[in-house]
Amino acid sequence: MNPPVQTAARTGSRSGAPRQYFSAASPAPVLPGPGLPHDRHARIAARRSFVDLKHQFMAAIETLDGMRGDWLRHQVRHAHEPVDLWLLRGAVFAALESQDEYSRRVRNDLHRVLDSVFPDNGELLAFGMRL
Repeated sequence: MNPPVQTAARTGSRSGAPRQYFSAASPAPVLPGPGLPHDRHARIAARRSFVDLKHQFMAAIETLDGMRGDWLRHQVRHAHEPVDLWLLRGAVFAALESQDEYSRRVRNDLHRVLDSVFPDNGELLAFGMRL
């Protein structure tokens, strides 16, 4: 059997309106707005450079065989930020360490694109300052 429905008269509530948990003023937006045009252009340029970097990494490891090649392809595909690829650079260069002409050319191309995305080789100096 269903319990009886309580109305405003039975519960002692003065109004039948539901309780409001938010203030009458609209809350501040949680996410930032679209920003100024130069902010959007900067975000687009940063995204474009990341995509170029990711394509270069994918091209560098496409010929690698075995479990190492599969693992590197998986890691590069799932990279979402340039720093993810920066952290993978050592493993990619180690996989391309053979001295044939193709791997030498791929390593040079990869160094060039990394230098364009991470100026000063991304090295940190003492006290966290960059060169």
